[in-house]
Amino acid sequence: MDGRRARRVALALTVLGAVVAFLSASELFPYRSLNHDEGVYLQQAAMLLEGQLYYRPPVPGAMRPWFFVVSESGMYPKYAPVPAAVFALGKLLGAYELALVGVGAALVGLTYDVTARAFDRRTGLLAAALLLTAPMFVVQSGSFLPYAVTTALNLGFAAAFLRADETGNPRWAALAGAPVGFAAFARPYTAVLFAAPFIVASLADLYHEFRGSVVRHGTTALFGAAGVALALGYNAIVTGDPFTFPYAAFAPLDGLGFGHRELLGHELDYTLELAVESNAAAVRTLLTDWGPLGALGTALAAVGTVVVGRRASDRGVERGPLLLAGVFVSVVVGNLYFWGTYNALGAIDDPNDGLVHFLGPYYHYDTLLPLAAFAAVGALALAGRARRRIDDLFPEHRRAALVVCLLLGGALAAGVGGLALARPVGDNAVVTDEYAAAYEPIETEDPENAVVFLPDTYGPWLNHPFQHLRNDPDFDSGAVYALDDEENFAVVDSFPNRTLYRYGYRGVWNPTDGTPVTPRLQRVERASGERVTFAARVGLPASADSVSVRLEGEDGASAVYGARANKNLPLNLTLAGGEATLSGPIERTDTGSEGTIAVSGPTELVLTVFVDVAPGNRLTYRFTLPAEARNGSVRALTADIEACRIARRCGDAAAYVPGESDLPEWTSVETALQNGSAERTRSRTQTRTMERAMSRPPVSGSRVVSPSRSPYSMGTSRTS
Repeated sequence: MDGRRARRVALALTVLGAVVAFLSASELFPYRSLNHDEGVYLQQAAMLLEGQLYYRPPVPGAMRPWFFVVSESGMYPKYAPVPAAVFALGKLLGAYELALVGVGAALVGLTYDVTARAFDRRTGLLAAALLLTAPMFVVQSGSFLPYAVTTALNLGFAAAFLRADETGNPRWAALAGAPVGFAAFARPYTAVLFAAPFIVASLADLYHEFRGSVVRHGTTALFGAAGVALALGYNAIVTGDPFTFPYAAFAPLDGLGFGHRELLGHELDYTLELAVESNAAAVRTLLTDWGPLGALGTALAAVGTVVVGRRASDRGVERGPLLLAGVFVSVVVGNLYFWGTYNALGAIDDPNDGLVHFLGPYYHYDTLLPLAAFAAVGALALAGRARRRIDDLFPEHRRAALVVCLLLGGALAAGVGGLALARPVGDNAVVTDEYAAAYEPIETEDPENAVVFLPDTYGPWLNHPFQHLRNDPDFDSGAVYALDDEENFAVVDSFPNRTLYRYGYRGVWNPTDGTPVTPRLQRVERASGERVTFAARVGLPASADSVSVRLEGEDGASAVYGARANKNLPLNLTLAGGEATLSGPIERTDTGSEGTIAVSGPTELVLTVFVDVAPGNRLTYRFTLPAEARNGSVRALTADIEACRIARRCGDAAAYVPGESDLPEWTSVETALQNGSAERTRSRTQTRTMERAMSRPPVSGSRVVSPSRSPYSMGTSRTS
């Protein structure tokens, strides 16, 4: 195939790669993927666009993003800024997704270029086409993760290295060093594993022909070292030590090596046996599910390997194919030394568990190049043999037979490729549907000039799991997000002129089970003065066996009451004089306590109403009231309202959502927060009436990944 025609086809494939990336980002992952590292990189990209290396929220404890390191100078991400800088370039052009479009196009175009230089143009074109069928390319091309970006840099290095080999031109050698240097800045170990075969080849050149190769390889090494120097300089700025990388500052035992490994309480003894087992599982799923054409592509790559081996025995070993084969070996073997593959897998013996099930074995992303290249060699070798066989069998109808075989082969490849893509695309689409349901009230309300309090589903982090809800680095966007915790009043004081909301949900936060949570965006009001009263009225059944009420403070103090009510129960919780007092048609049943709860500084008061309908049938209302007493004045925020069939399961996953139909007919809630007593004139009053709300029951047979399994949890088992 002539060069001009090949370049046109390669350009068309490159454009197709850009289209795939755009569709993956915009249609498959509009709310981002299960890997919450995307939120880290996008938060970092936004910081870079503002010229910031540090994130300085006004209330650090309530506004710390996922995977950010706390330092005296501010917070910074545990990841190097190169991928984030690439994403920021997309935003400068109009949208972050444009960066993914560029990376997808670069991967396809460079796969063609590298394979064409290692073999020939026809093989390069087929390799680029095969890359487009790899589920890992399709899925990762729409994700703001570093793996595709780093591979694009590595492919740029490989293309320029091979061009420098062909021409001996030091300019190409310099161009080879620059991308591998940036790759080393982005993901040092990934860059080393990819570059290892090229380094060995360079050392062999220096050994056999020092004078002819020292300038070329020395130039590559010099420009590559510049990237390493940038990484060390960045480390010195943010961590204070050029040899302490941010990820090590975040978790010193989360890195390379065997032995005790630990990240955010997730720890284990990472042995060589466990490394072999976990990486064997990752390579197996790569070869069967995530490579070009899935298992068929792997079979073609095996054929291609045999073909290349036979050519080497006849003509001698060629450098290009040997380098690509070396990349596959170095990546597979090198990843044994890193426990990240184990974490991505989830349960090793369960192919449907872990992030790898949804995003592929992404630490092995670089192997897509040799898999596509050798699969192209194998496919072309089989096609050539088939053509010769057709010439022998159908000499008079050769052209018609070739057309039929081409159509059948194309249909087979399309069918196999479609099947390989169907499962990961479908599973990720289910996740996106659940995210869409979870974010629906925020998308609909689109709060402006607001503070939105979020639940701490996976602990004291923003963007984990709600990575779609991120703060602008200057905190001047339409909505500011903070954790709904004991620092609520500090957040309110930092943004005194913003409207307050609380986001909550009912059900199990497990976006992989096909059962979305039921979300709620609750308006939050403020009341303050010498006296503040929280009034609540809850519905009761006429057949209730008993009703009891408990008021609790954060210091462990509590007061218990029996209720004398029929169809509904009105309660008034009054804060004044550093105390909280409950009143209504109730009677104390615990004579050992004072009956009042001390309120000093920021605190949370919990008012719980237990309704026993029949033996074993109980409904619990729970109101969590943020309050603060200081200098003779008290203030409070609208209570978080929950309803639970099991009292101990109230908490973060039992928000009282209007319009739900799982509660008994008699269930209802009215609340009001006001200055002064219930009998005095109300000001700054909020009333919310919510009827018939209850969480979804646990889904029988659904898989829930425990947050304790690893910090990359996909689900939580909290439910009501």
